[in-house]
Amino acid sequence: MRGKRNGIGKKRIGALLLGMSLLLSACTQEELEYYSSYAAAAGLTSDEPAAAAAPTTTDAKEAAEFTKAANESVYDMLDFEDESEKENALRGLIEAPESLVIYDENGNKIWDVEQYSFLNELEKAPDTINPSLFRNTLYDSYAGLFEVCDGIYQVRGYDMANATFIRTDNGWIVFDVLMCEEDMKAAKDLMEKHFGKLDVKAVLYSHSHIDHYGGIYGLIDKEDAADPSLPLDEQVASGKVAVLAPEGFLEHAVAENVYAGTAMGRRAQYQYGTLLKADPKGKMSIGIGLGQSLGHRGLLAPTYSVSGNETVTIDGLEIQFQLTPNTEAPAEMNAYFPKYRGLWLAENCTGTMHNLYTLRGAEIRDAAEWSRYILEAEKLFGEKTDVVFQSHNWPHWGTETILDYMQNTAAVYRYINDQTLHYINMGYTAEEISNTLVLPEKLNRLWYTRQYYGTLSHNIKAVYQRYMGWYDANPVNLNRMSPEDSAKKLVSYLGDTDRVLALAQQDFDKGEYQWVAQITKELVFADPSNQEARNLCADALEQLGYQAESGTWRNAYLVGALELRMGNQTDKIAYFSESDLETRAAMTPEMIFDFIDIQTDAIAAADDDVTLNVIFEDRDEKYYVARKTGVLLAYKDRQEEDAECTVTLTGAGLFGVLAGNEEDMDSIRVEGDINAFQRLIKYMGSPKQDFNIIEP
Repeated sequence: MRGKRNGIGKKRIGALLLGMSLLLSACTQEELEYYSSYAAAAGLTSDEPAAAAAPTTTDAKEAAEFTKAANESVYDMLDFEDESEKENALRGLIEAPESLVIYDENGNKIWDVEQYSFLNELEKAPDTINPSLFRNTLYDSYAGLFEVCDGIYQVRGYDMANATFIRTDNGWIVFDVLMCEEDMKAAKDLMEKHFGKLDVKAVLYSHSHIDHYGGIYGLIDKEDAADPSLPLDEQVASGKVAVLAPEGFLEHAVAENVYAGTAMGRRAQYQYGTLLKADPKGKMSIGIGLGQSLGHRGLLAPTYSVSGNETVTIDGLEIQFQLTPNTEAPAEMNAYFPKYRGLWLAENCTGTMHNLYTLRGAEIRDAAEWSRYILEAEKLFGEKTDVVFQSHNWPHWGTETILDYMQNTAAVYRYINDQTLHYINMGYTAEEISNTLVLPEKLNRLWYTRQYYGTLSHNIKAVYQRYMGWYDANPVNLNRMSPEDSAKKLVSYLGDTDRVLALAQQDFDKGEYQWVAQITKELVFADPSNQEARNLCADALEQLGYQAESGTWRNAYLVGALELRMGNQTDKIAYFSESDLETRAAMTPEMIFDFIDIQTDAIAAADDDVTLNVIFEDRDEKYYVARKTGVLLAYKDRQEEDAECTVTLTGAGLFGVLAGNEEDMDSIRVEGDINAFQRLIKYMGSPKQDFNIIEP
């Protein structure tokens, strides 16, 4: 770093910024309706092998009689003789790999469909798996290359999402590129095995979740991307690859999980069952795929933003776009291909009930808008569509079938939105509505709206929160005690813990698993060393998991049981950090300043005001940054003469410095008191990646 007049050398500033590099390495984008690399904050590098997922504990129990009965009743509730979805899942199969396991260059396993092969050996669902979820997992395990129609092909089962290849006059466009480059390369290799070397004219990102753009470098290299300053037709004519995405894609791809990325990462262990094996007592599919891959992720910025319901032509292929913002993602788009009478529905229709709220945490999605955009797509394209295909699961064929598919999916989200509001206005709380409201019988029996990923219960609560917030208007709940303090007080009232456990065991034997989990959770939070309470709570959660139709609920229940029995398991799995740098580098200056403020202990910094001018010379942007009473305020297009320090840098250089790279330290010029820069980040705390969830 320049500025010797300040007496600050590389070693001093490098040590100072080491903690910052750890902070920002956790600042990644995930879904992942899918999650970021929380373990990167521990300083893991890309050449460190990802640890194998912890095996399902041998303490896992068999299904209790009440669980067996509950799962058996599913056969009466749903029409298992209707195998239309299986037919759709297998239709157009060109090649299915005998065994699909994908490794990275260092031999680390990053995707494994083979672990689900036991499903094919069973005639029916084991007692420990909800039969509906069992069937969905079997269909999700059908991996390979499929023909959607003559000219459109999908590689499915090679990651959580699908890679779709659409023929143009002289080459191909690719819609979505999976989560990691290793999986995308394998998908590309499979396509090229049957169609020869692919001449990719354009890549389309359907929306701003990482399982749809993270694998870009398994398809093309960074230098293959077209010049974004050129019009789209000139980008394509240049021989480079145009990269199209909906307006706002880059901002949302970076920002959605940046601010709470570490917490989302830990919570997502429960959602995706990362700590579980796939077996009859372990994880199943999550409704939109078999889970998340663990390979290298990239972010290639779009070269063209679709800014409205516009029509473009790429290498002779006409594409009619429909933007659908604030549905499944903040930036998302459908697309219609007149030549193929094919409609791409992104993740707005996915063959399962989706999430209005994800278990890992995210902003609430707008069910009313979601429904409206599906109906708009039906109006624009429905009558002239022979096949709908999407970024997860399998297509649906036939105009009448498609119209039903779209109308019924839209109806589910509209019903959840409007009926929740109906009961809100009758004075019911979120829990009261979610515990009583059911879908109409016709919608409830549709296989493509079953609750494999999202659930009716949580979607109702999401609508409640969207309109009413967390508060139920009961003043008792205005300022509730913390869970740990409340549990200790409750246990002191209950008195004899052994008697509580005895009563809880009696209720367990009656099949009252939810109540048993609730009451034993209080015992655990009052005394985490009470292993008898931990074990009984784990047993109850396990039975709830065995009964769950939602793959994410099953995962959450079973991971909770695992950690109650074996303790916090966050040290059992690791992710790569190297490929997250591009996502962090795409942060705007405002995002960087926001994140610095989020990670700063404002109370500790309350008496240390600091002012800086920051100049991003590569972006021709200037900021005045002032921390007052512990709060950081950033002003764009402003500089102040009395600022304690002026820092001139590039966006990439700043990220390099924050990551502790010595080479980038030389690229930063500091005028004035360099201690001001030091004090800016002095009070930043390290995010906690291994916090407890099922215990205090």
